[in-house]
Amino acid sequence: MLEQITATRYVTPLREGGSLPGVVEADDLGTYVVKFRGAGQGRRVLVAEIICAELARSLGFATPELKIIDIDPQLGAREPDEEIQDLLTASAGHNLAIDFLPGALGFDPLGWRPDPGFASRLLWFDALIHNVDRSWRNPNLLVWHGDVWLIDHGAALWFHHNWRSANPRRDFDGSDHVLAPYATEMDAADADLAPRITRDLLDKVTALIPDEWLEDEPGFDGAQAVRDGYVEHLLARVHGPRDWVPSPAAAPPPERERQGSIGRFWRAAREEGR
Repeated sequence: MLEQITATRYVTPLREGGSLPGVVEADDLGTYVVKFRGAGQGRRVLVAEIICAELARSLGFATPELKIIDIDPQLGAREPDEEIQDLLTASAGHNLAIDFLPGALGFDPLGWRPDPGFASRLLWFDALIHNVDRSWRNPNLLVWHGDVWLIDHGAALWFHHNWRSANPRRDFDGSDHVLAPYATEMDAADADLAPRITRDLLDKVTALIPDEWLEDEPGFDGAQAVRDGYVEHLLARVHGPRDWVPSPAAAPPPERERQGSIGRFWRAAREEGR
């Protein structure tokens, strides 16, 4: 299990997207972005966060530390916003705390030219986990202490919203990925990362998920069976035919194309087939 902490103060909501995460202080004196099990997207989002963040960490990507945080619904008793009060009440018990990175800046592809090796490895990883939420509109990358940090994987592993449709060989459309124009070394990324996704690693990662977030999943006989479902799906995806790996970019965009708005830059890159 991940380390367990207790919330001591609800600081402020983060009104980005539909899940309404919040900044929360805890009894270990840390500050966290908390994703709540009672949010409209449900507990599967928290499961995806754990699996993907811990896999990313094991592959050498920087990603904020995760902890399980206990929420007392009385924490929101003085909140004037009824939506937040209802969310905290519905989320009593264990939720997911993501280490808050103070002073982190949102990633801007116009302000930092990505290394082709990093871009290729990140595109490969997002293709593995079916992550459709790393576009130029919403990179879900932060720059902190001179490194690029991966955040917000709740939209990945989306097959678990309908397990009957899970297909380990499903194609991944990387054309909208924020780093796709720089991912010129996909073969090298595949050769490096694929052998590192092992059953032992996946067993360790899925073991971090609380049983209560996996119980009563339709079609499965208990929490361990759901864990096994994730393990088998990802193993089949990485050790079977990897025709889901995106094709490499022909060449990174030249510096002159990085002038103007982000939208104009990425539209031009797509139109030219990069």
